[in-house]
Amino acid sequence: MRNHLSLRSGNPALNKNTFKGLHADNSQIMTIDGTVNKTSLALIILLFSSYYTYSTSNTSFIFMGMIAGVILAIVTIIKKEWASITVPLYAICEGLALGGISAIYDNMYTGIVQQAIFLTFGIFIALLFAYKTKVIKATENFKLGVFAATGGIAIVYFISFIMSFFGSELSIMNIQNASMVSIGFSFFVVIIASLNLVLDFDFIEEASEAGVPKYMEWYATFGLLITLIWLYLEILRLLAKLQSRRN
Repeated sequence: MRNHLSLRSGNPALNKNTFKGLHADNSQIMTIDGTVNKTSLALIILLFSSYYTYSTSNTSFIFMGMIAGVILAIVTIIKKEWASITVPLYAICEGLALGGISAIYDNMYTGIVQQAIFLTFGIFIALLFAYKTKVIKATENFKLGVFAATGGIAIVYFISFIMSFFGSELSIMNIQNASMVSIGFSFFVVIIASLNLVLDFDFIEEASEAGVPKYMEWYATFGLLITLIWLYLEILRLLAKLQSRRN
C-alpha cells in the first residue's frame, strides 16, 4: 500500500479509516476491473430508477428516496461487507429521488437535465483520463486543499439547512439568485465536487493494491456514487442560476 493511503478525502465514505484492518486471500481481493464493472452496473440501476420518476414527473418519491438512501448509506458505512446488497438498493433509492428532483428542474428550465447529465459524465470521463495519464496527481497538498474546501462547503450547507427550519436559506444557495457571487459559489462547488472524484480514483487504486476483500468493490462504487450524485445536483443548481440570469 502506498504511504499516503492514510491521508484524507472529502468523500465521507472514503476516508483515512475506510480500508484499515481489511485483508483477504489472493482469490477474493478487490480489483480495479471489478470496481469498474460494479460502478457501471450501479449507474445503470440509478439511471433506470431515476428515469421512472423523471418520465412520470412523480415527485412523491423524493423525500422517501432521500431518507431511505441516507439509511442505506449509514448501514453501508457501518457494515461494509453488506455493500453488495445495500449499494444497489442505495442506487435505486437515490435514483427515485434524483428523478423527481430532475423533473422539478426540467419543469422550470426545459433541457437543463440533459445538459447536467452530459456535463456530469463528461467531467467524470475527463478526470478519469487525466488521473490515469498522470495529468492530475493526488498529491498530499492536493488532498489537503480539496479536503479543506469540501469541509468549508459542508459548513455552508449545514448553515443553510439550519436556516431552512426558520423559513429561510443562504441567498447563494437559491437557484433563482443569479448574482455573480451566487453563480461563482456554485461554480466553485462544482469544481470541488469534481476534484473529489480524483481522490476517489486514488483511494480505489490504493485499495486494489492493498489486497482488501472483494466486497470492497461495491463499497468503492458507493463512494463514487456519492460524489457523482453531489456533482450532478450542483451542476443542476449552477445551470439553473445561469438560466435565471438569462431570463
